[in-house]
Amino acid sequence: MTLSNNLPWPLGFPHQGYSVPQGPYYCSVGGQNCYGRMFSEALIYHCLEAGLNVSGTNAEVLCGQWEIQIGPVKGIDMADQLWMCRYIMHRLSEDFNLKVDYSPKPIKGDWNGAGCHTNFSTTSTRKDGGLDAIHKQLENLKKCHQECILVYGARNYERLSGAHETSSIEDFSYGVADRGASIRIPRMTNLIKKGY
Repeated sequence: MTLSNNLPWPLGFPHQGYSVPQGPYYCSVGGQNCYGRMFSEALIYHCLEAGLNVSGTNAEVLCGQWEIQIGPVKGIDMADQLWMCRYIMHRLSEDFNLKVDYSPKPIKGDWNGAGCHTNFSTTSTRKDGGLDAIHKQLENLKKCHQECILVYGARNYERLSGAHETSSIEDFSYGVADRGASIRIPRMTNLIKKGY
């Protein structure tokens, strides 16, 4: 989510031009780098009060951009909890006089975009030999990449350029701890040969 004061640019951007380049905002602290923490922490509080499984939040690469982690949850509960979180987010934005933006590239140019990712596992990936199951699942996903990418959200072509820690929307790739791949296998999953 990217937050703004109902203006066409994120929190932390000056009214004319651009903020300083990305770098100091990711997991940031301090008033010169961190914009929207009170909103993010209030969101966590209200989501927990509503019974959602929220595991964390952090400032992201673009100033005024935040990540909230829902989970762990099972199956369709993920979608239900995400929708409830988004409802709470929009309701809370009224109290803070903020606008929530889910667009994949809120600021054009040399800035990271904003996406929604899912950490995914099955019984077969969590048990011994799970890394083989992960590779099989990824090879199957590769076969239908062009079909699947069409339903992953509007205007993802703006974000999935092959730059700014993304793969190209045209290609499917996976790798260990690879922030430029379509699917990132965590380093620990690779080391212990099972997981998510």
